[in-house]
Amino acid sequence: MFTLGFSGCGSSGSTACSGSGCTPAPATPEILYGAPSTELLNQFINATIDPNTGGFSSVSVGTIPLFDTGGMVAVNARFLYISTTFVNGLPNNGSEIFGYSINPTTGTLAPIAGSPFTLEAGSSVQGLASSPNSYFLYAAVAGGIDGFTVNSATGVPTAIPGSPFASGNNPQLVVDPSGKFLYASDDDPPGRILAFTIGSSGALTPVQGSPFTIPGQTVANSVPFGIVDTGAFVYAALTATNQIAAFSIDGGTGALASVPGSPFSDERNPAVLALADKFLYAVNEADGSISGYSISSSSGGLTQIPGSPFVSDSAALAADPSGKYLYDSTYEGILDFNINPDTGELTLGIASLSNDGSLLLMIVQLPSPSAQWATATNFKRF
Repeated sequence: MFTLGFSGCGSSGSTACSGSGCTPAPATPEILYGAPSTELLNQFINATIDPNTGGFSSVSVGTIPLFDTGGMVAVNARFLYISTTFVNGLPNNGSEIFGYSINPTTGTLAPIAGSPFTLEAGSSVQGLASSPNSYFLYAAVAGGIDGFTVNSATGVPTAIPGSPFASGNNPQLVVDPSGKFLYASDDDPPGRILAFTIGSSGALTPVQGSPFTIPGQTVANSVPFGIVDTGAFVYAALTATNQIAAFSIDGGTGALASVPGSPFSDERNPAVLALADKFLYAVNEADGSISGYSISSSSGGLTQIPGSPFVSDSAALAADPSGKYLYDSTYEGILDFNINPDTGELTLGIASLSNDGSLLLMIVQLPSPSAQWATATNFKRF
């Protein structure tokens, strides 16, 4: 079991309030999880985010079996799943998904019974995604997408009938915030975006017109990789062309249409994308720098943030739900950046953790304790 401790009042943070007899309600805790993205590292990090500073109010570093993480995702902030690309380094053994239950108060992880769950032989999971407000879990494998229904009591995943669902070579997945659509980056030539509707059972059905081509490509294959979804727009990093593709979403059908001006120029080999409110950030694989863009709420177009690209040695990014902080996994540790709410500019924060390799990052916002707190205090509004 991974342990995670809280200490002092700042461990969960507090919201400001004023007036006689006013007792501040505790903020919803946010936990940063870091899993190894290389077989040479076996550290797993749990860190509690201080909402007032972006720093860490508590940190726990545990060890896990050596593996190369393909993806990490939370289901309803109750269960955390981590995929491996290969079992024991051998592709013929298939991949595994490690499952953990999340303590709703502390964020402590406990292995789910039966974990790890082995996928079909020859599979290599490259990314995971979950559907908001449901118990559906999806894994990207070569030529298909594995779909699972997660038992809400035990966290044990069960294959959805019809799974795996046919697709291209999709390394990364994202589910729309509405929970209605799933999008996947397809790095088979010439590089496309796949779109699916999510049925009531979790089954995937291709959206009419899918796969969607990426206009303006200058090479045989743009190699789309990282993919994110704002609810109105989908963005994909085009690693081979130093660009970011942007699409608007038809909210009724899930169909995609290229945003005017897309694809947008980036730096050197963008690979990993992260959303923070109205800003988009990309890790440039060639030099580890971070490019930042403001997102037009009307068109979905991207405008480079002042000061971008920001110098770093990045491998992965994660933004906290408030959009105030961006966490950066470098090859030597984890840093945090404060995000200017007006411009999106990044300035180095106070959080710092050391490790000897890059980590895949995931931030989970634990269930709000407000209801429990409200019944235990005499709250007055002013």
